[in-house]
Amino acid sequence: MTAALQSDYPPEGGWTTDDLDALPEDGRRRELLDGVLLMSPSPTRTHQTIAGRLMAVLDEDCPDGYDVTQAVEVRINRTRSFIPDVLITTAAAAAREPSKYEPHEVVLAVEIVSPNTRSIDRVLKPALYAQAGIPYYWRIETEGGELEVVTYRIDAVNEVYTETGRWTKFVDTGEPFPINLPISRITPRAH
Repeated sequence: MTAALQSDYPPEGGWTTDDLDALPEDGRRRELLDGVLLMSPSPTRTHQTIAGRLMAVLDEDCPDGYDVTQAVEVRINRTRSFIPDVLITTAAAAAREPSKYEPHEVVLAVEIVSPNTRSIDRVLKPALYAQAGIPYYWRIETEGGELEVVTYRIDAVNEVYTETGRWTKFVDTGEPFPINLPISRITPRAH
C-alpha cells in the first residue's frame, strides 16, 4: 500500500499513475486529475443499466477494426487518468487485453452524467479527452427520467469538441461507424 494511503496527505508532488498501480484491487473507481485523486461513489442501478445496454447495442453493429467495452482506464499522462463509462477502441489495442488504454487507442469515450459528477462529465472530461486527441465523445444526460445523448466530434486543430447532435429518440450518426440506436434500447425499465 502506498505511503499516501497511510497518512492524511497525498504524496509529495501529487498522485501519479504509479501510485494508482500500487493501490489494492478493491473495486473502487479511482481517477486522476493533475495529481489529485478522484474517487466516485458506486454508480446507481440506472447508470449501470444504461452503460451495460449501450455497450451491448454498440457491440451488435461494431465493425471489424473496433472494439466496445466499458469502464476501462484511459491513461492520458502520469497525472491524468480517467475511466469512461463506455468506450470504443481500436481492435488492435483491444487484442492485447489491456487494463489501461492510451488515448490514441480510444475512438469514442462515453460518460453518463450522474448528479455528483455533472461538472466533471459536462465540462472537465470532454475538455481533457479532446486535449488528449480522442476523436469522439458522447454525454448521456439522465435528469428528469428521459435520456438525451449529446454527440461530439473533435476539432483537432483547436483540441475541443464540436457538438454534432442531441438525440432523444434515436442516435443516428455515421461516427465513429454507422450507428442507428433507438434510445429506448438503452433506457432502464421504470419500476
